[in-house]
Amino acid sequence: MLPQRTLLASQRLMAQLRSPVLHRSIQRRFASTEESAFVGAEDNAFNRERKAIKDHASSTSDLWRKLSIYTVIPALVIAGVNAKVLWDAHWSHWEHMTPLEERTEYSYQNIRTRNFFWGDGDKTAFWNEKVNYHKPAE
Repeated sequence: MLPQRTLLASQRLMAQLRSPVLHRSIQRRFASTEESAFVGAEDNAFNRERKAIKDHASSTSDLWRKLSIYTVIPALVIAGVNAKVLWDAHWSHWEHMTPLEERTEYSYQNIRTRNFFWGDGDKTAFWNEKVNYHKPAE
């Protein structure tokens, strides 16, 4: 009786392994010949549309990931190098100019109707000692 049970159990196992659902999930696909990933009750318009949206989202996100890595990062590096070159050129130009104290001050520069309430009252909030100069009133 024991060998008979073993034989029946092994026959049931082999039948389950040959079932189309399990065989389809185990079978290795080398080409995309499968028309639909869904079988039976799950093969409906809603599931097919969701799968199409998911596939589209996957390919689109892959495109944007590649654009970010291979386009944006090099563009930022190039822009940074350009900004550094322009910055250095700007300050090398300032080295050749006359000192701030010797430059002419025109009537439209540094107009003060009243003093600022901070510091000595003469410097604006964004005052830069390297660039701005205001001759004291004589």
